[in-house]
Amino acid sequence: MKTLYYNITIIILFILGTAVSCERMLEAEPPANQMTTEQVFETVQTANAALAGLYSGLWDNSPLAGNQTGRNLGVYTDDLDFYGTTTSSGFLEMYGNTLIDSNPTVYTYWANAYQKIYFANAVIEGVENSVSLPSSDRQRIKAEAVIVRSLLFLYLQQIYGDIPYPVTTNYMINQTIKKTSADEVLMRITMDLNEVLPMISDTYRSTERIFPNKKAAQLILANTYMLQKKYSEAEVLYKEIRSSPQYQFQNDLTKVFDKSGTHIIWQLKPRNTGEATKEVLSYYFANSAPPTVALTTRLINTFTADDKRKQYWISAVTVGSNTWYRPNKYKNTSNNTNEYSIVFRLEEVNLMLAEALARQGKIIEAVPLVNVIKNRAGISQLPTSISQTALLDEILLESRKEFFTETGHRFFDLKRHQKLNQLTAAKPNWKPYHSLWPVPQKELLLNTQLNPQNDGY
Repeated sequence: MKTLYYNITIIILFILGTAVSCERMLEAEPPANQMTTEQVFETVQTANAALAGLYSGLWDNSPLAGNQTGRNLGVYTDDLDFYGTTTSSGFLEMYGNTLIDSNPTVYTYWANAYQKIYFANAVIEGVENSVSLPSSDRQRIKAEAVIVRSLLFLYLQQIYGDIPYPVTTNYMINQTIKKTSADEVLMRITMDLNEVLPMISDTYRSTERIFPNKKAAQLILANTYMLQKKYSEAEVLYKEIRSSPQYQFQNDLTKVFDKSGTHIIWQLKPRNTGEATKEVLSYYFANSAPPTVALTTRLINTFTADDKRKQYWISAVTVGSNTWYRPNKYKNTSNNTNEYSIVFRLEEVNLMLAEALARQGKIIEAVPLVNVIKNRAGISQLPTSISQTALLDEILLESRKEFFTETGHRFFDLKRHQKLNQLTAAKPNWKPYHSLWPVPQKELLLNTQLNPQNDGY
């Protein structure tokens, strides 16, 4: 097979979703003023720069971006009400659970995820083919790209079910790729992560924790084990993360979303200095009706009056006789110097470990993990005499109150607990097949191998 040249423009075009033929682009000789892949991955500096482009793309447009998964799935479930007036985004259909395969948000979410997956594949291929990078850097860069790719695949699997699992940039393969079953996707994620875990260190390569380390990879792997019902394997990993001296529980609710917290496992840095997080830009409104979304009354009512999270993380906006509620986790609307978008924090490890233990009947060991969260919120503790069913319900409830509008926790938690049909109480159009979104119509037209469409669509 002839050598393909991947210049730096190609990596950028993966992000921007160019309409230029990938086949022609990959077979072309690189212009004299641009770098080939061999040059990009010749030095650690240039290779890290390519990897930085991947993280920048995650911040801008991806399932990890603060304005995507959390908002999309918050509207789709029962955490966010939609007040927008435009229909072009597809949010009205998402809110009403009347999705069709041509819905713009359904397509954009898929396309953004796969653009970043192809970018990750380009980085992986680049370092694997490099002859000049030190071995330790080759392994570390590959591991980071695989970690990002694995998390994106995990989001896609939960939302679409059976999905393509491309691990190459070869256009001829990817244009006719078939779907991989949802179960096999989970299996491949576990294999990929287990392969790269020895390649990456617990030590962060930035004190700001803006690049994933081994513990971030272990968390993704543990969450994947939970979906496979491998609770004991997940337990081991969650405990290893919690025992790391790098992480300490943040007892001050007002500092949970401060970028310097030692409870943060991984976060995304804004592209520009002083730029507000996408969470703020998505949810903030004041002195007016919400322009797009606001928290649902059903979510607000899950908080007791003494729950400090309601005080610190939610703001009431009253105009005339109407009151709405907006998330107030991230607070800087401008001149932001202390907030990045958190992907993973230690509280998730606590609640997921509690769930893994509860599902194994280890109630006495699980309860204190939930009570740590409750104690910080200032609400009553659980007794160790609680039943397994009641404890799992409490974990689900605490996760909702802890992680509302963060990376789609409500949808993913309900799905893992097999309780998505609880949404029928708040969503009149909810049907069992809504546990998956449709495969985008555009993708089915481009690649008929992605058929059949998901049930119900």
